[in-house]
Amino acid sequence: MGDRCAPDTTENGPHMGVIGPAAADPIEHSGIINRENDLGVTTRLYKRRWMIVFLFSSYSLINAHQWIQYAIISNIIMKFYKVEAFAVDWLSMVYMLTYIPFIFPVTWLLDIKGLRVTALIANALNCAGTWIKVASAKPSLFWVTMLGQFMSSFAQVFILGMPSRLASVWFGANEVSTACSIGVFGNQLGIAIGFLVPPILVPNVDDMDELAHHISIMFYISAGMATAILVLVVIVFQEKPEIPPSQAQAQARNMQPDEYSYTASILSLLRNKPFMLLVVSYGLNVGCFYAISTLLNRMIIEHYPGEEVNAGRIGLTIVIAGMAGSLICGIWLDKTKTYKQTTLAVYILSLTGMLAYTFTLNLGHLWVVFVTAGVLGFFMTGYLPLGFEYAVELTYPESEGTSSGLLNCSAQIFGIIFTIAQGKIMDYWGTLAGNIFLCIFLLIGTVVTGFIKSDLRRQKANQQVEVQTVSTITADLERGISPPEILKEARSSTRGPVHRRLVEVDSVQQQETPDCWDSVMLFLSRSNFLLCFWKTLESNEHSYDGKTCKNTVMYF
Repeated sequence: MGDRCAPDTTENGPHMGVIGPAAADPIEHSGIINRENDLGVTTRLYKRRWMIVFLFSSYSLINAHQWIQYAIISNIIMKFYKVEAFAVDWLSMVYMLTYIPFIFPVTWLLDIKGLRVTALIANALNCAGTWIKVASAKPSLFWVTMLGQFMSSFAQVFILGMPSRLASVWFGANEVSTACSIGVFGNQLGIAIGFLVPPILVPNVDDMDELAHHISIMFYISAGMATAILVLVVIVFQEKPEIPPSQAQAQARNMQPDEYSYTASILSLLRNKPFMLLVVSYGLNVGCFYAISTLLNRMIIEHYPGEEVNAGRIGLTIVIAGMAGSLICGIWLDKTKTYKQTTLAVYILSLTGMLAYTFTLNLGHLWVVFVTAGVLGFFMTGYLPLGFEYAVELTYPESEGTSSGLLNCSAQIFGIIFTIAQGKIMDYWGTLAGNIFLCIFLLIGTVVTGFIKSDLRRQKANQQVEVQTVSTITADLERGISPPEILKEARSSTRGPVHRRLVEVDSVQQQETPDCWDSVMLFLSRSNFLLCFWKTLESNEHSYDGKTCKNTVMYF
């Protein structure tokens, strides 16, 4: 829901390097030595980054709940506006259809104008859409409510591609997956509210005037919240921190405008085979989720008549479980960086959850449906941030906004296809056949995911920065600066991983310390010193010239 960001291995806290100018709000320092000019490239983590990401989540929430607010009470909307079920489905599918033609110009705008302009346009469109719908609470004004929904769907185009971009611009290397998950979290929470609130606010009554009153209340609440969020965005939302949060962002800021071509970036992504496989698998998974969400009311009412409120609660269960899955997966990725393994495992479990949901829906026990829907949501919705972050890894240093846009474009295309196809299958052969149809495509997506080559370019960039840091330390050693002095300096200026790695070498016997250091210096003076240096990092003991040196990796 973009940035050329690679995780540098710095974390919160001052790191080796020159500390930049003070900022207005509280900050967390970080930095790393730049070997080319011996100046520290300063990076900082501003505490305001949390306010920015939660504000983004808030306006993503306001937009996302409108996507599903009609579909979850489709039988009531059909009765009020006197339209067919397919017309009500289009109130949801317009969100998908609008995204497809507008994603590329909007992504270009995000790359050129940045986060703040994109956020302002998104909120202005969203606010306008909610107020148009306020005027549509009459049975003869279905076209007006469709116009308002179109405006809100247009706003969504400016929102969906932002989580990974915002995470890279504002957050440190070891926080980007978590921050991206928080951004997606807002969208999911909005969908959850869209499932829960409309069935409560709009009961299934026969009096048209009373029904119009209830629908008006629903529209006014949305409009009021959208207006308040718009005001906050105008006042609070900022383009970027004064000092970049990561080394990759520092490099991105130094890139000249003429060095970046949006067209070239798109072509590069289209030639990236692992990424294109991910585009297909992501589209299949999320497209299935869109179809299930849009048609959920029809599925539940077919087997449990009169349970509109519980249909909304089941949708809420799917999304709440998915929110938990998103956050857990984001934290897991930040800790392990096992992108392909995690993505494939979650995909397989999504298929398993869909099978369980499919074959228990008609058992006549709502509590079983709640359980299976929760399992399905945990993995299927939890897959969303995995796809975003995996795409960033596969496409670095291309803009995250562009890669996210292509992922979402695929999801919208498959969402429209699956919603229309499953709806028709349900009309002719029932809910079971429609859900089996989705299971088949989830199986295809699982196989496609297995063929993705895990080329983690952002992680490779991270490792290159680590090597540069180690090279700087070894150069100091060659110049005759003793390791204890380096460690003393590091302890006074660093408390995170240098990237969390500095080497303290102590002799097994105190009297052998000078000879031990001489051996290390001899190692570092040779042409293969870097390889040897890394070998000492990886082992607890290293023997050279018959003398044993004990190497301990220091974590500050």
